[in-house]
Amino acid sequence: MLTAIYDFWKSAYEAEILANPRHPEGWAHTYSFLNLLGYITFRAAVACLLSFILSLLIGPRVIRKLISLKVGQPIRTAAEVHKLAELHGGKIGTPTMGGVLILGVVLVSTLVCARVFNPFVAVCACTMGACGLLGFCDDFKKVKEKKSDGVSARTKLFWQLVIAVVAACFIYFKKEISGFGATEAERLAGIAGFRLGKEPIDIGAVCFPLWKTPLVNLSWLAIPFFVAIIIGTSNAVNLTDGLDGLATGCTITTALAYSLLAYLAGHFYMATDYLVIPHNRYVGELAVFLMALVGAGFGFLWFNCHPAKVFMGDTGSLGIGGALATAAICTKQELMLVIIGGVFVMEALSVILQVGSFKLRKKRIFKMSPIHHHFELIGWHENQVIIRFWLLSIMLALFGLALLKIA
Repeated sequence: MLTAIYDFWKSAYEAEILANPRHPEGWAHTYSFLNLLGYITFRAAVACLLSFILSLLIGPRVIRKLISLKVGQPIRTAAEVHKLAELHGGKIGTPTMGGVLILGVVLVSTLVCARVFNPFVAVCACTMGACGLLGFCDDFKKVKEKKSDGVSARTKLFWQLVIAVVAACFIYFKKEISGFGATEAERLAGIAGFRLGKEPIDIGAVCFPLWKTPLVNLSWLAIPFFVAIIIGTSNAVNLTDGLDGLATGCTITTALAYSLLAYLAGHFYMATDYLVIPHNRYVGELAVFLMALVGAGFGFLWFNCHPAKVFMGDTGSLGIGGALATAAICTKQELMLVIIGGVFVMEALSVILQVGSFKLRKKRIFKMSPIHHHFELIGWHENQVIIRFWLLSIMLALFGLALLKIA
């Protein structure tokens, strides 16, 4: 909506300039401050603030509605989790599916502040919505059956695969992203596709800031690579969402870091001459979407901090994971997600190592996985675990951004 206002004002202002170059007169000249709407930084800030305000205004109503629908989070029994059931016993009945609040305000803010037909914004928003819908089905099954088991793992993985394949193929074949279908002149001019430095690069190129040339060109193998990132990240965020505000706080730092990466990648000089990171003229708009996610994260954390009044559930965690993964792919900073989203990676690895160790050696590495439960069981208070993991997430995000100008 803001971009439509800006485009209308710009066309009117240019018409006034043509009519009277020295002294343009008319409403467009009077309201020249509307030029602000053309800046990504301004619209990103507005999107963040709008998401935050909407969350605070709508949040209480959403929570009351979830309570009235009796969509309380099922807690695993003592037979399943032993001592952890005592620590989390007070959470029984806390409404879940709060992710509808996050996804809703992000989409509204994006519609208001971003160019929604920008391919990067569109694919991130659609992937988030599709993954969120899958999570909603999972949450609904849990609350309906009053069990901690929702959609079967095989069914969930199948639909995650479908969503990820569609998103990956869109990214791989879309002209403005990949450059496929563009003329050679367009590719060389940077009008379509990515560039690293002064040279166009393939969408399948894997880059890392410490190297000023692509590490490897995956070609069509980029599609399964992208699929693995989307599925892995959505599940990693889902695993992290086990304590009040833990996943929400880590989402804020990760989304904030990637919004900066998207903004830098969209600016020719900063990306190609100064930082030498992958550049695409359209990707800067993604910063608006990601800042909307940051604002929604802060707004949701208002209600989700310990003791939580609402949980995001799989609706939020799967949707957020899908959005962050797609943003990492769109900025051509897939490997940076391992660092910037390091807490999510750590949580997922702890589960993989725990399961692998138990199957191979019949021994557990951690008292319980994901790893945040391990720290609870060795005596850390829930708030200690949450805040320390937030601090770790902040430091990892800063470290990842610092790598941009080391080489």
